Amino acid sequence: MKVIVIGGGAAGMLAAWQAAKEGNEVLLFEKNEKLGKKLFITGKGRCNVTNACEIEELLDHVVTNKEFLYSGFYTFSNDRMMELLEELGCPLKVERGNRVFPVSDHSSDVIGALERGLRDQRVKIHRKTRVKSLVIQNEKIQGVRIESGDVISGDKVIVATGGMSYPATGSTGDGYEFARKAGHHVTKLSPALVPFQVKEEFCRQLMGLSLRNVGVTLTADGKKVYHDFGEMLFTHFGVSGPVVLSASSHIAKYQGKELKFLIDLKPALSKEQLDQRVLKDFKKMSNKDFGNSLDELLPKKMIPVMIELSGIEQHKKVHEITKKERERLVLGMKQMELTITGVRGFKEAIITQGGVDVREIQPGTMESKKVRGLYFAGEVLDLDAVTGGFNLQIAWSTGYLAGMNEN
Repeated sequence: MKVIVIGGGAAGMLAAWQAAKEGNEVLLFEKNEKLGKKLFITGKGRCNVTNACEIEELLDHVVTNKEFLYSGFYTFSNDRMMELLEELGCPLKVERGNRVFPVSDHSSDVIGALERGLRDQRVKIHRKTRVKSLVIQNEKIQGVRIESGDVISGDKVIVATGGMSYPATGSTGDGYEFARKAGHHVTKLSPALVPFQVKEEFCRQLMGLSLRNVGVTLTADGKKVYHDFGEMLFTHFGVSGPVVLSASSHIAKYQGKELKFLIDLKPALSKEQLDQRVLKDFKKMSNKDFGNSLDELLPKKMIPVMIELSGIEQHKKVHEITKKERERLVLGMKQMELTITGVRGFKEAIITQGGVDVREIQPGTMESKKVRGLYFAGEVLDLDAVTGGFNLQIAWSTGYLAGMNEN
């Protein structure tokens, strides 16, 4: 059988490797000059390959259409992906939150290992070759037409073109167009795992400040829709960092509602415990100005902002602060409120939310229910997860299924 794979990213490389391993002639078309261009920049260039948690936990971290992934995750699990990379000469390590990285901290080693795998399996790689369209006759795939106008015939075509995020890496939405023309429905596309833009001006004052171990809650019209702990960062436009990116995956369905992002700067303490802590500090510094009493509680950059939010005059003596004022200060630290005005665009989004409707795809094989011999894998599908290696596992598992021979 002759198999054509469109896209040399995570899903495409895995699909091509598996298809060749099963004895097929495999042609991989990549429009960039090299494979794995987006993979190269993931995890800040370190490549968070997968997550080493249990499979049920993997599924719990999927935001959209997790039921569709049961077959994929159980057929080609995170453990199998880790074994494969190690076999191909890329040793791995597990870090906090079960995140898996190459020991070298270089994403190029992951790409290098997969390229070795493709060479070993004699996959014919065509770089700088753009596929213009699919060739379909009588609801059966016949091959692809490339930019030169030539038609390359094939018995099976796997579309693994990625999404719309990071367009500089070549993710320009080609796969959605292929899918539509093949009769598929493509769900609404939105940037996901993306920083928030916020209304509050004080964010600019905090630009560059990174917070660790904070609790965050996302609310829509006052209703809690997401909660997490971890790291975040203030920027010139709002907030970013791991907990923000994960929260952003839950935002699309609440468009049009009032979105608030609440930060708990002291998640290990209840309001009452924090109030006791503040009281203790105030007793030690009773004759100091309020503005000079917060050094042990907050990062230096945060102090002027917290003074402003508490409404307490900074030169007021600590022993003159009322209980009501102290309660306002504690609330400000336990529930620092930001108003979300939007998210950054596809240029800054790690992934795309939305894609080829999975109701039109066979979950055990990734074959189209509309065109025989046409398969989809990876980010082009309407599947996404939070940060931590879960999105790459979606790519590996769906790529593997797409590459398998059907019995």
